[in-house]
Amino acid sequence: MIVTSAVRHAAAGSAALLFVLPVPAAVASPAPTVSSVSPASAVGEPTPPVRGRVDPARLDRQGVQVQPLAGAPRLPSASALSWVVADASTGEVLAARDAHRKLPPASTLKTLFALAALPHHDPSEQHTVADSELTGIGAGSSLVGIKEGYTYKVSDLWNGVFLSSGNDAVHVLAAMNGGWDAMAGKMQEKARSLGANDTHVVSPDGYDAPGQVSSAYDLAVFGRAGLQDPAFTRYCSTRYADFPAGSWSYGIANTNRLLTGANGVDRYPGLIGIKNGYTSNAGNTLVSAAKRGDRTLVVSVMNPQEGGGYAVYEEARSLLDWGFDAADRVRPVGSLLPERAKAGADARAVAATRGGRDGAGAETAPRAGAEPGEDARTKDAPASGSPAKVAPTSGAPGKDARAGEAPARAALGKDASTAAASGASAGLPLGLIGAACAAALALWAWRRRAGAGADHSPQD
Repeated sequence: MIVTSAVRHAAAGSAALLFVLPVPAAVASPAPTVSSVSPASAVGEPTPPVRGRVDPARLDRQGVQVQPLAGAPRLPSASALSWVVADASTGEVLAARDAHRKLPPASTLKTLFALAALPHHDPSEQHTVADSELTGIGAGSSLVGIKEGYTYKVSDLWNGVFLSSGNDAVHVLAAMNGGWDAMAGKMQEKARSLGANDTHVVSPDGYDAPGQVSSAYDLAVFGRAGLQDPAFTRYCSTRYADFPAGSWSYGIANTNRLLTGANGVDRYPGLIGIKNGYTSNAGNTLVSAAKRGDRTLVVSVMNPQEGGGYAVYEEARSLLDWGFDAADRVRPVGSLLPERAKAGADARAVAATRGGRDGAGAETAPRAGAEPGEDARTKDAPASGSPAKVAPTSGAPGKDARAGEAPARAALGKDASTAAASGASAGLPLGLIGAACAAALALWAWRRRAGAGADHSPQD
């Protein structure tokens, strides 16, 4: 019984000392040595498949890119030099031909102009046009009929851009947004922010200019981005509008024949619009979007080689029809999302599949400052022979726990990993635990001597 009492006092004393003695600062278990890693953990848990994950380099290949599944309809024949069919909601590219081929865009570049300039002025704002704002308009440009000295609402100017493809309206709006060259720079910056890297802007209205190019991929990106702006969507889907001319006004019609059904081109059911274009150098170009049920598709078509001036509409029609029929029966060949957004989406999908845990069953917290889509375990994995990183202690949020790493290693001794593998509790070395037990026994003995003669317990 005396031994039992001694053990009880030793345990109590040890517990008291564990609370009183300082604990070395948050020492994480060091990375296990190669010999201590089991074969299963060395291989690692396979990364779960991510829905819709595709090889982005596939769209860099020449020719038609499509991955049909069982029951997928056959792609229609299209003579355009480049085209893209994509889901406007997810950004998944269902099929494409030479998606990144750099070609002159003509007035479809006005979609990028709108993305860069549209948010900066209220539709009801009024502007009186100066003569200098109408200089430099290219010969043969499409015009809505803006006159110097006349006052227009911003909404009128945007109707002139989207319906009449008016280069005069673009010049005025560009002047209101810093000038022609500044506007080209803003458009270039906007394109890069959207992941549209094929586009080089020289003339913001899309007029032919040396070095000015875009691609079917980039035009689809611009169209999809525009659909997320209600004002953009409203303008690009407007069929007819009245345009002011001083004390009177005249009607203007959208030149997108799929939207209006003009010139023998049948209207496309559910068409939202977007933008058409033509120059002698670019040929006919078109960005269109349509909705059927709960699905919205965006299609871009550049420079058909057969069928005349309206072939661009018929080829877009056939690609839209195919896209709606094939949407659930093809594997995506790419994405319209910027690379960072795609990486982030993939990482979130992987994390969701794993239930927020890594292969070892421990919570995988994102590294502070990590870019979206980075795998925290890959980014933070210690190099061979380097110490493992240490998580911050709860008592010092935001501080680098490595500040307490050196004294902790000194307390642990020469081989920290051996001590960690032996099961030392809460980072305390075995020597410290032994010292605590010895002190507890000494405390018990002292209390026993001090209480001699006073304690008449039957156990004695």
